[in-house]
Amino acid sequence: MTAAFITHADCARHEMGPQHPECPERLAAIHDHLLIKGLLDYMTPYDAPLATEAQLARAHSAMYVRELIASSPAEGHRQVDPDTCMCPHTVQAALRAAGAAVQATDLVLGGEASAAFCCVRPPGHHAGQASAMGFCFFNNVAVGVRHALDVHGLRRVAVIDFDVHHGNGSEDIFRGDERVLMCSIFEQGLYPFTGEGATGPNMVNVGLPTRSGGERFREAVTQRWLPALDAFAPELIYVSAGFDAHREDDMGNLGLVEADYEWVTQQLMGVARRHCEGRMISCLEGGYVLSPLARSVAAHVKVLIGAD
Repeated sequence: MTAAFITHADCARHEMGPQHPECPERLAAIHDHLLIKGLLDYMTPYDAPLATEAQLARAHSAMYVRELIASSPAEGHRQVDPDTCMCPHTVQAALRAAGAAVQATDLVLGGEASAAFCCVRPPGHHAGQASAMGFCFFNNVAVGVRHALDVHGLRRVAVIDFDVHHGNGSEDIFRGDERVLMCSIFEQGLYPFTGEGATGPNMVNVGLPTRSGGERFREAVTQRWLPALDAFAPELIYVSAGFDAHREDDMGNLGLVEADYEWVTQQLMGVARRHCEGRMISCLEGGYVLSPLARSVAAHVKVLIGAD
């Protein structure tokens, strides 16, 4: 049984204009680097299906889903917020990205894949129950998690978010859901300027000061995340895998490097082996400078698929 690599050509057709950091080239950079490193040899490729409205409505309001799909422009761009807009291909890409999370859940829980990496865009962790923002339209991880809970009948799923920006959309969706433990690390004082306050017993938020570096990051994971995860004993782990905390990425300034992403994935795989038969699903979130993004994904995937 190999790990799944889930993507789709439609995900590269979504674009938000020239020079936008969340660009189609992100996926090609990742794919090419994983190919060169030989990591794709250990993974089974899958084309992401389109998420259905019913699947999306487990994480989002049905009205929001319908209105977003209906608002797809026939040409040009439609602005959603100052940083986010839709082109004629955005909805199709967003449906594929969310569909990848559903497919990954079915493959891993069905015993057809040991783990999964969803190499998709647009990202999802800023998308709330009824809102698109921060380059995100549907919350891919949330759609996958609710599929695991409501369709597969799991009772405990953990969501890990190490993007440099707080996953406010995921928090909006999961707040108060006792079946979900969400653990996040993010840079303080950075968009979307949330996450500092405690919002419920199922949220473990750790805001780190600017230029914290790998030592502070690892300390937070060891002291805050791991005890909470072991106490929760998840049956499946989902990762909102953002790599914009890398020191070469100008979206943030935490100062992480590839070794930090490799290390945190090792810690999470340890939790997965202890509690959920090694089952872990990772979905791409941020990471906007192509070379460090590709290198960081490779460091993460190498551990995810057991090639380390």
